[in-house]
Amino acid sequence: MPVGTQGTIKGLTNSQLEDIGCQIILGNTYHLALRPTSELLAEAGGLHKFMNWRRAMLTDSGGFQMVSLLHLADITEKGVTFQSPVDGKPMLLTPEESIQIQNRIGADIIMALDDVVKTTITGPRIEEAMYRTLRWIDRCIEAHGRPHDQNLFGIVQGGLDPVLRDICIKGLVDRNLPGYAIGGLAGGEDKDSFWRVVAQCTGSLPEDKPRYVMGVGYPLDVVVCSALGADMYDCVYPTRTARFGTALVPEGVLKLKQRAMADDTRPIDPTCPCMVCKNYSRAYIHCLVTKDAMGSQLLSYHNLYYMMQLSRDLHSSIVEGRFPKFVCDFLSKMFPEGNVPEWVCNAMEVAGIDISSCCTFSERVCNAKVAGIDISSDCTLSSSCGEHDSDNVSDKYDELKLKLERLRNNEDALRR
Repeated sequence: MPVGTQGTIKGLTNSQLEDIGCQIILGNTYHLALRPTSELLAEAGGLHKFMNWRRAMLTDSGGFQMVSLLHLADITEKGVTFQSPVDGKPMLLTPEESIQIQNRIGADIIMALDDVVKTTITGPRIEEAMYRTLRWIDRCIEAHGRPHDQNLFGIVQGGLDPVLRDICIKGLVDRNLPGYAIGGLAGGEDKDSFWRVVAQCTGSLPEDKPRYVMGVGYPLDVVVCSALGADMYDCVYPTRTARFGTALVPEGVLKLKQRAMADDTRPIDPTCPCMVCKNYSRAYIHCLVTKDAMGSQLLSYHNLYYMMQLSRDLHSSIVEGRFPKFVCDFLSKMFPEGNVPEWVCNAMEVAGIDISSCCTFSERVCNAKVAGIDISSDCTLSSSCGEHDSDNVSDKYDELKLKLERLRNNEDALRR
């Protein structure tokens, strides 16, 4: 879902969003309540009519602003009081008020107000936030005035603590909601912890209802989470990175501001059929991103097209029973030398997807661990560019094979 915080996707028109196949966008309850106000939106017939968007819409609850605007927020059992960034006045957002605002906005999917904390925080605050989220969901359900028109999703909290996550999952599932979100991630936690939380939540939430990982939008993360059973995602990444002159491509990212792009007459992605890749060169966009807003608009269009196509390809591969091949093809393009990050390999193993055909590097790491060889200092993993020092790895790998051969000839050593 592209993120349209205040009822617009930056740099794109609604017709362009329809052209690239966008079916649903996300709006921000907190910001829409401040400007143009939910009262005005209700008077206009809801946000769909106000912005002339004929497809689906989701609004978040305003809970994320407890993290992003923490310096302006005071959180209590009653709700969260923000200092408005518009006029400085205090604004109390309770579970009831959040739902009432979303009822007036009129989105097809609305989110319960949750108590959000960064996953990097430890201690009793995580437990407090999880239990408060469960108490607030009941207040949200009670306040929901349009249950037949709008689907209310609950949000699983609990930080990186599997026990707290389990408690929250059980509490939300017991309330039999239309859908469920996995919240509190993509906030600075390590990738190994990230995928494990997703796997735990998707494994326990109902399979016949949407499972939405909030704030996730990197292509690699979307593929991994889909393999683990997630269905929905949102993130500002495709459009935000476009404004910094970066394009999404199957190999990772392409930085159009770099000097090497100045005389490159190829399209951003020769395999992409989007309007930008059909009509403009890297050199042309390079000139624009350094001087003209049109550059970020063209890159936003391409990046969102890329994400929409990725989503369509994911969906069709699942429906047609060829998802494992899709994953291997995706990883082979992003990591052509086989240096798939270890966290991805671990996640795919749990998901039951064999990626050995495109993950030669992970096999080397695994064998290195058996032989007691540390090659991490010689290998630089990068999910964005897929580079590593192949010469150093090859030298270490030769050393590894010799040690493994000695180990195989010594049963006692193998047993230890």
